[in-house]
Amino acid sequence: MHFLPESLENYITLHSENEPAILHELTRETHLKVLQPRMITGHYQGRVLSMLSKLIKPRQVLEIGTYTGYSAICLAEGLPEDGILHTIDINEELFEIQRRFFDKSGFGDRIIQHTGDALKIVPEMDQVFDLVFIDAEKKMYDAYFETVIEKTSPGSIILTDNVLWSGKVVEPLEKKDFATQALLEYNEKLKNDPRVETVLLSIRDGLTLCRVL
Repeated sequence: MHFLPESLENYITLHSENEPAILHELTRETHLKVLQPRMITGHYQGRVLSMLSKLIKPRQVLEIGTYTGYSAICLAEGLPEDGILHTIDINEELFEIQRRFFDKSGFGDRIIQHTGDALKIVPEMDQVFDLVFIDAEKKMYDAYFETVIEKTSPGSIILTDNVLWSGKVVEPLEKKDFATQALLEYNEKLKNDPRVETVLLSIRDGLTLCRVL
């Protein structure tokens, strides 16, 4: 769903930082070879993620939901030389394309891939994350959040994607639309959770920024 006229969205993109060539190539390959290519982060939101990461300068980043690796590369742009990004995806078939583009991006030695259930993988990690990006199964957002917040410290940032869900969060809720119901509950929770300070940004399909208190 486009929340702004296409002409205005194009203007915003044209007047934001250019998309790196490696990410343009990844977008093209994703559309040619992978199912549901609309899931890719995309130029404008990718530059937003990159800018946030560069401002935060995280030493440890966690991403839940790698897909083909676009957002991981964007987040890796803000890593210091000794920084590490851990990215988790349940689809093992995407591992090869992720690794190929991570290595081509120049951040391959700082991006660690994990394949499997994030709810099992994250509790076994001993890192404290400065920046977390949640972009996976929408019905599991609350569980992901509760798991990752245990791996953060005051000042850490937790980002969550797709929180406007094509505008469905303000439309009449269909009885069996469990994803939208989960997002409605999640958005309400973050607004009232005393552990975080929250701003919901109308970027692409909605991006929530939470600062851990």
